[in-house]
Amino acid sequence: MTEDRRSSPEDIDPDLLEVAREIFDAARRGEANILAAVIEKGAPPNLRNEKGDSLVMLAAYHGHADAVRVLLERGADPNLRNDNGQTPIAGAAFKGFKEVAQTLLAHGANVEGASPDGRTALMIAAMFNRTDMVELLLAHGADLNARDANGVSAADAASRMGAPDTAALLSKKAGT
Repeated sequence: MTEDRRSSPEDIDPDLLEVAREIFDAARRGEANILAAVIEKGAPPNLRNEKGDSLVMLAAYHGHADAVRVLLERGADPNLRNDNGQTPIAGAAFKGFKEVAQTLLAHGANVEGASPDGRTALMIAAMFNRTDMVELLLAHGADLNARDANGVSAADAASRMGAPDTAALLSKKAGT
């Protein structure tokens, strides 16, 4: 579990592996003070687990804006994808964590946050009827007309998923 190359758990000292697990758990719990301390002691800010989830990804996915901010202020990459190609902004959009998304965007996150299939953070927010998140992403330049690999737009995704509020909002924004 290194910053740039992966080691199998068998190659890592068990005590070090346990410390890494504790750091990942601190990110999941949003313990910003612990994350700050371990990074200041030398832990890489882009430390990733066996699934490729970075500390920022874990903190973002669990809704901890302060922990995300602390990590980003200490050099973590707001756009670092996990092994599935997902970004922290997409995780925040999926879960509806507006404050996390604002923090990521303020620190340089790519507003699109598209996954390998082309699904953007806007599409994800629209699918789950997260109007506040849709408004935030659009205000930061999200492409209303972007389409995923299947040709589906955010408005299409909202309609297909039965998300009437975001479908209406996106239709209004598109002027249709």
